[in-house]
This record gives sequence, C-alpha cells and structure tokens, in this order.
Amino acid sequence: MTAAAAAREAVAAPSPPLTQRRIRPGEILFRLALQLCLLIAFAFLVALVVFAVYKGWNRLDARLWQQMPTGRASRVESAGVQSAITGTLWVIALTALISLPTGIASAIYMEEYADNTRWYNRLLELNIQNLAGVPSIVFGILGLGLIARVIGLGFTVITAAIVLSLLVLPTVIIASREALRAVPQSIRQASYALGATRWQTTARQVLPAAIPGMATGAILALSRALGEAAPLILLGAVTFIRFNPDSLLSTYTTLPIQIYNLIKEPQAEFQELAAAAIVLLLGILLLMNSAAIVIRNKFQKRW
Repeated sequence: MTAAAAAREAVAAPSPPLTQRRIRPGEILFRLALQLCLLIAFAFLVALVVFAVYKGWNRLDARLWQQMPTGRASRVESAGVQSAITGTLWVIALTALISLPTGIASAIYMEEYADNTRWYNRLLELNIQNLAGVPSIVFGILGLGLIARVIGLGFTVITAAIVLSLLVLPTVIIASREALRAVPQSIRQASYALGATRWQTTARQVLPAAIPGMATGAILALSRALGEAAPLILLGAVTFIRFNPDSLLSTYTTLPIQIYNLIKEPQAEFQELAAAAIVLLLGILLLMNSAAIVIRNKFQKRW
C-alpha cells in the first residue's frame, strides 16, 4: 500500500465519537451561586419598586409634575414636585453639555494621539483612574469652597452642573477610551492605507464604530449624576424652592434632594408624595438607560 492510499484511508475512516465533557460538581455549585446572587439582587430591586409604587400610588397623577411642593401638611394633598423636576432637567442638561464633549475629547486624545511614554500622559491617566473612585461628597466640598465661594458663582444651577460634571467626567473618559479600544486596528490601518489622515480616520471611521460604547457609558454616567444628593446638599439644593429656575444663576432643587426633604416629615401624606417622587425618579433613570440601549443597538447594526 502506497503512502497516498494510506492517507486516503485515514481520512475516510470514521473519527471516534467525541466524549462528552464531564460536568464537575464544583462548576455546578459555582453556576448556582451566580444565579442565586443575580436572583437576590433582582428581588431587592423588584421589592423596592413594588414598595414605592404601592406607597405612592395615590399620588402618581398629574399633580406630581403640575404643582409646586409645600411645607404645610394641610396642603400636601394638592402639592407636587414641579420645581424639583425642572431643576433636575436644568442640572442634568448642563452636566451633559459640560462633561460629554470634554470627556469624549479627552478620551480621543489619550487613546489616539497621546504618547504613553511621556511622563505627563502617564500622570494624567493615573489621576483619571484615581478620580473615578473619589467619594461624591469630596466633589461637593470642592465645589463649595472653590466654585461657589472663591469664584463666586454661589448656590446656583451652574455650580451644581460644574460639580456633577467633575464627578462623572472620569467615568465618561474611561468608558469612551474602552469604546475606542474595542474598535479593531484593521479599520484604522485600512483608512491609513487609503491615504486618510489621523483626524479623518478618527472622525469618520473610529468614532462612528465607538459610538455604541460611548453612548452607554455617557448615559450611565449621567444616570449617576441624576441620582446624586450628597454634593448638592453642600451646594444649597436642600433649600425649600417653590419656583422653577429660569437661568444658570438661579437657585434650584432636584428630585433626590426633594425626596430627602419629604422623607424627613413625619406625616403620612409627605411619605406618599416622597414615594411617588421616587417612582418618577426611577422612571427617568429607566428612560435614560433605555435610550442608551436604543442608541447602542442602532449603531451596532451599522457596524
């Protein structure tokens, strides 16, 4: 038998059946532990939402966003949280205008242009990583001492927006850098091979491919800013406000602060209003996260 015939017979011979991978008991226990942890976390979330909806069901109507808050128990039945909703929208919109362009531009520089062998770029990256873990109350103290008093902006909307922008800026930068890193190098190399400059490659090829990850990180960062209360307590948001802000230098309040003020009151009517405001805040957070998912899916289909 020649070598060629032997090779043909070896190829034609049926291969031995694949033995099934043995499932180890430790692997099963680990998988069950992970599922149990997920179930516990989900159960707590569902319990929180159900309790808030049950507690504030009677106040989940148009009064919630059409009426101003009150400090009198006799008028709480007709009160709402309109000033807190408007203040929240002002603060979050300004926070997005400040933090998103700055964070994305910083990520583009550090990922596409910066020389990592330079000491100042390494120092910048180290500071960004450290700032991501700084407690929010520290940013509130910084805003109180520097922005509100030294610069003189006072307890206004723009002060709150600047402080919250500083708070979420490291998150935006880190998420944007991860999104840029996820873009395959072959896209950049193909663009350079066709004669495109670095900026043309970044703007027309890399950024569109990184938008899903950037959008997700940006929405999650703004969601954190939306739920923050600790730094805003130091910046005057705890003041009782019965009017909507109309400029960057207006005094303000936000939904987390308004909920904090309502919870402190002993009357059951205030507790119901606080529960309804909690449901409204959770609804806004859900809409923001849903928007991130829609944006991510839309751009992923293109790439």
